Amino acid sequence: MILVTGGAGFIGSNLITELNKKGLFDILVVDNLTYGEKSLNLSRCCIADYEDKDRFFTELDHFMNAKTSYCGKLERISQVFHLGACSNTTEWDGKYMMDTNFRASRLLLEFCDKREIPLVYASSAAVYGSGSGTFDEAVGNESPLNVYGYSKLAFDQHVRAREIRRAKSNSTVIGLRYFNVYGPNEGHKGSMASVIYHLNKQLSSSDTVKLFAGSHGYASGEQRRDFVHVDDVVNLTIWAGGQPSSSSGIYNCGTGIAETFNTVGNVVVGFHGRGRIEYVQFPPELLPAYQANTKANMNRLREIGYVNSFKDVESGAEEYLTWLNL
Repeated sequence: MILVTGGAGFIGSNLITELNKKGLFDILVVDNLTYGEKSLNLSRCCIADYEDKDRFFTELDHFMNAKTSYCGKLERISQVFHLGACSNTTEWDGKYMMDTNFRASRLLLEFCDKREIPLVYASSAAVYGSGSGTFDEAVGNESPLNVYGYSKLAFDQHVRAREIRRAKSNSTVIGLRYFNVYGPNEGHKGSMASVIYHLNKQLSSSDTVKLFAGSHGYASGEQRRDFVHVDDVVNLTIWAGGQPSSSSGIYNCGTGIAETFNTVGNVVVGFHGRGRIEYVQFPPELLPAYQANTKANMNRLREIGYVNSFKDVESGAEEYLTWLNL
């Protein structure tokens, strides 16, 4: 059985769709459907079982601490994709964030280590903070700007410490630092959805798309992101799950190209054949916690054998806009 935490979410539901295309249906989804809109992401997926996040991690805690000697569901798990997290970069409740993003991840890692199960987990480019230029995975390059970024870095550091403690491990553990992912099934994310999603929504009810005015030394709309299509993220994530333990480590997941928000805005306007870009004042409260330029160094991933190409933002955005406007 394949475990996908966060399986009803944006990347998780796209991952399950691709697993189904590969003929894999024995999938356990773990998620929190308190806000049930996410459930619609699974409506075209085929899964074997679903478990509430809190209930699952309580069962896992009992299992790992010998409070129960057997749990059939857990005994069947043979591979883990850990995508569940609180991904709200404006959330400052550190206790909640660390419980959700660090403690749960640590417990799942212990389980995978104990049973020698491959684990691929979602880290984030948020760990890099406000540095500009190309981000690589070397220790010391991280300086998160919010508690979300720190929670992801804390688990990355825990994984690194594990590798130091254990000279040789029989299970694969790969962390993928996702950059700015966009694509189908992200509507439930609200303000955390991609800029492409929001600009398309704006243009559906007005004649303008709104971008931030100049900030952080960049002209209006010239702030940059490494935008990566969810299909490419899913392909890499599945590939990582099949790698040997010698490939364990933390890797960037982006395109290696930083595109401006103006480029994205023009793609959206061009797709609809109408509209214009309007620049709005940069929110002062966001200034200290905003990444103005992100770009993934993909060399380390290429070194372990990943050869697939990534969609450029023009073609990827047009594909996504077509899906959004069906």
